[in-house]
Amino acid sequence: MVDATGLEQMVCFQLYAASRAMTAVYRPALDPLGLTYPQYLVLRILWHRGDTSVRDLGKLLDLDSGTLSPLLKRLETAGHVRRARGTTDERTVQISLTPQGTALRDQLTDLPRRIACATDLTEDEFRQLHHLLGRVRGAQA
Repeated sequence: MVDATGLEQMVCFQLYAASRAMTAVYRPALDPLGLTYPQYLVLRILWHRGDTSVRDLGKLLDLDSGTLSPLLKRLETAGHVRRARGTTDERTVQISLTPQGTALRDQLTDLPRRIACATDLTEDEFRQLHHLLGRVRGAQA
């Protein structure tokens, strides 16, 4: 029997552990492509929105520039994105996909479905979980 620590009673710990578990489920699909989960999230935003500023990426991902800048540099070094200074405001940095970054979309198109299946939740439970987590995040905004 596992010793009780009190952590099992804490919702915050369950969220933390679940987040780590979900990230681990992505690893087998992303590792062969040389991607981390946060890099995948950046690519998803770019696939859906097109060119996006670093500032907007930071807001969407809730990441500060100290975390986001090295992540983007690694994506650029790998040939998946380009960074360019804004033409009207040099303080703005725009991120755009390269053809290689765009091609990754086809390789990962079914990944969200595969991840949802790996949760061992029914479709209704998955939707409910998504809704509840959105409410938790919204309460912090």
